[in-house]
Amino acid sequence: MKPPSGTLRCAVSALLLAGSAGMACATEDPGVATAPRLEFSPPPPGTYKLQNIQRVSDGALLDGVGRAVMLSAVTRSKITLLTFFYTYCFDPLGCPFAHTTLANLRDRVREDRALAGNVRFVSISLDPTHDTPPALASYAREFTIDPKFEWRFLTARRVPDLLPILDDFGQDVSVDVDEKGRATRALHHMLKVFLIDARGEVREVYSLAFLQPQVMFNDIKTLALEADAGAGPAARR
Repeated sequence: MKPPSGTLRCAVSALLLAGSAGMACATEDPGVATAPRLEFSPPPPGTYKLQNIQRVSDGALLDGVGRAVMLSAVTRSKITLLTFFYTYCFDPLGCPFAHTTLANLRDRVREDRALAGNVRFVSISLDPTHDTPPALASYAREFTIDPKFEWRFLTARRVPDLLPILDDFGQDVSVDVDEKGRATRALHHMLKVFLIDARGEVREVYSLAFLQPQVMFNDIKTLALEADAGAGPAARR
């Protein structure tokens, strides 16, 4: 049986993580985090359908060299896994864990001939004040080792440009403000990874309790099979 999806998954994980939801960066490193134990057998790809949750709205972002990038340019035409992070997070169950999970998943996708070239990852900084394009480029080097795999690391020009994007995704954050009440950065977020199909529709939301590589891989394969079926026989020749 496939576990609850989308909003329900997030609600379940919120209860599981209620004791630690406010922790964004740990002061002590308790060790490398591991994925939660898989308590169910994921159904095979293509034997189920993922719900249509919402369409991704557009927004203005910056890449690692300061070039303008529209959100729509990195959430269309490929199956996309998108998450929000900040470069200096050391919470073992936060950003580093998410990116390690995604790096392992990237390697699985690269080895699948049907998925290679049809999947991208997108990581968007929550803190444009600190995570400038140069800082982002430095952080991304560890993960963008394969030029054939599209993994985009993006930031915003300023926090007010980012907040509508966070609100659209329903990404839970707390926002730090300066003495004048102006937003300076968005932190203390609940970890979420959004699965987006090639049309720009969010089809699944993974919170920490459901950040299972096998589940995520099967969901990606399911969307790829769905797209292949929708293309018709002529497109598959």
